[in-house]
Amino acid sequence: QVQLVESGGGLVQPGGSLRLSCAASGSIFSIYAMGWYRQAPGNQRELVATISSDGSTNYANSVKGRFTISRANAKNTVSLQMNSLKPEDTAVYYCYADVKIRPGVRRDDYWGQGTQVSVSS
Repeated sequence: QVQLVESGGGLVQPGGSLRLSCAASGSIFSIYAMGWYRQAPGNQRELVATISSDGSTNYANSVKGRFTISRANAKNTVSLQMNSLKPEDTAVYYCYADVKIRPGVRRDDYWGQGTQVSVSS
């Protein structure tokens, strides 16, 4: 019913930059929070950044000052600008959205398929 498609991952050297994008489509009445999580091998999935529908943001301490999350409500998209990347940022990054598909039903979380970000020299 709701699909999230990510793009923009890849391989970058330490200190470099990448921009991730995610587009939500399908049966969408309203999107509340959107955000990014990541999961490195052997680790649990962890929050990277979230943004509410009114633009309020929240970042993991490890990425504050380096990553910037933004969204375009009219296009149902969310982006993550990642600067000063470090090897420890290497992970699969997942987009998520808190969505209500029609009035009167509960909100549900939807996830993208993930995009690999690798930081290595």
